[in-house]
Amino acid sequence: MTSASSRTLILLIFFHCLPLDNGFYVPGVAPKEFKAGDGIELKAIKLTSVKTVVPYEYYSLPFCKPSGALQYKSENLGEVMRGDRIVNTPYQVFMKHDETCVALCGDKRIKSVSTEESDQLRRRILEDYHVHLLVDNLPCVTRYEMPETKEVFYDHGYKLGWVENGKVYVNNHLEILLKYHKPQHDDVYRVVGFEVQPKSISSSKFTFTDEGKCSFGENTEPQEVVEGSNEIAWTYSIRWEESDIPWASRWDALLQMRDHQIHYFSILNSFVVVACLTGFLGIIIVRTVRRDIAKYNHDEEMEDTLEETGWKLVHGDVFRPPPYSTLLVMLVGSGIQIIGMVSVVISFAMLGMLSPSNRGGLTTAAVGLYCFMGIFAGYHAGRLYKTFKGNAPKRVAIKTALFFPTMILGSGFVLNFFLISKHSSGAIPFTTMLAILFMLFCIDLPLVFVGFHFGFRKQKISHPVRVNQIPRQVPESPWYLKTIPCMLLSGILPFGAVFIELYFIFSAIWENQFYYLFGFLFIVYGILFISCCQISIVVTYFLLCAENYRWWWNSFTVGGGSGLYVLAYSVFYYYTKLDIIGFIPTLLYFAYSTLIALTFWILTGTIGFYSSYFFLRKIYSAVKID
Repeated sequence: MTSASSRTLILLIFFHCLPLDNGFYVPGVAPKEFKAGDGIELKAIKLTSVKTVVPYEYYSLPFCKPSGALQYKSENLGEVMRGDRIVNTPYQVFMKHDETCVALCGDKRIKSVSTEESDQLRRRILEDYHVHLLVDNLPCVTRYEMPETKEVFYDHGYKLGWVENGKVYVNNHLEILLKYHKPQHDDVYRVVGFEVQPKSISSSKFTFTDEGKCSFGENTEPQEVVEGSNEIAWTYSIRWEESDIPWASRWDALLQMRDHQIHYFSILNSFVVVACLTGFLGIIIVRTVRRDIAKYNHDEEMEDTLEETGWKLVHGDVFRPPPYSTLLVMLVGSGIQIIGMVSVVISFAMLGMLSPSNRGGLTTAAVGLYCFMGIFAGYHAGRLYKTFKGNAPKRVAIKTALFFPTMILGSGFVLNFFLISKHSSGAIPFTTMLAILFMLFCIDLPLVFVGFHFGFRKQKISHPVRVNQIPRQVPESPWYLKTIPCMLLSGILPFGAVFIELYFIFSAIWENQFYYLFGFLFIVYGILFISCCQISIVVTYFLLCAENYRWWWNSFTVGGGSGLYVLAYSVFYYYTKLDIIGFIPTLLYFAYSTLIALTFWILTGTIGFYSSYFFLRKIYSAVKID
């Protein structure tokens, strides 16, 4: 077998074994088992719309409430930040017990909806809101079938209503299909499917019995929501169906992606980008650097009187501390913290530990890991600050700990007022904000401070050459090595390696989808890491060859150049994929997208900075310099 075919076989085996589509269930969590007739809670999560991206609580609309008190589920940090407000409902569900038609409002049968509530309901229907329900931690889906191709796909939740010929109709009757799976042992059952088919039936077409049952004829009219007060009958029916779907695969319908195949093209595209960069770096840069080192060392041995040229000429200034070194330390420290958090989260998610079925687990883990990564961020920032000959470690340690969280939390605090003004469930409660501040000041800040202390106490990073007392003059650089053009040119390749995966991430954030292909994301993240390293090394080498030793900031901005393209892509995505309406939803979209791009810039900039730093220490240690 040839070397090329061997590599191809190994690559195919790697892709086959890697859990690219992991995340269907939480490992170690036993499934709930029910016996026939056991009661099962049906809960409501929230209302969402891709047109407003503003979630609302279920009972913000005039739905029927249970006879007792409302019981809200105790939620983790991730669920609260997602806008989930899980609450009980009056639906009565029993294992393997079908219901033809049941009234939700108890003795009232038909609910009187006030003018204000009707206006609210009409507004939510016009904004294309969906209702999300939950049974045994399994969200509901609506099944659709394409008439031409017979292709089946699922939509998350169910539509609250629709508009036709200027009239607004509400879906007030739910036909619920619950699927169960019976294991091989015992007389127990597991819930493995939750489908909802909403219908609109005029309240005048219902006939009610004393037991709360109902019926309606074949030819029914839809329930229109007119201006002013309305009379609406909220009803439901339940049908149980046995299924061969095992409990571990019950999330398949929710995680279904019709564009699944495009992920393989994404990986292939990313590998091509890295292969091109690796070839360019290996064939041109490595050979050139080796030739330069051999030439410089040969000239030194022969006591050549010729003037030094190229990157050896700036050896006395290349490790001179940069201007605004404190800001650079803060950015690099924040970048280390983000890199650590992202790497661990993606790795755990790829192994199935942070799947979508673990509601809010991904966000909660990300926030917690960011705080605990503070000790590594502080260590690297402290050692770098000592290398830059800083003399105020305590002040810089506090600035490093608060720099990035202040931007994120400050922006979130301002945006939270807009969500509060909309009475959205996405508004973070005051107690949750206090909890986040507690994590920042009582976990993150002390850990960064401790790490900074030990990093500053360590010996500074050793450099292979001394720094001259008098800085040399920097000649005019070519236009393509100036900061802005360099960022734009160098950011294309790393962004090209990830933009397809970025589409699916944006779809999960803004189009109410579940993202679960963490195996693909793990590979793309590794490719992004490698491409940022390589492009930063190439640009830094060209910069030094032009006798410009001011590479510190340039390596960071060049490595983070792809962040500009992420921001530009968010604008493109807004105008081509979304149909967001209203000022506040638009403000939320662009504010959050800007924060995503900023985080991406700091992450990739830190990768570029350290790769260039490592590269320069290597090449200058190989050159004989007096």
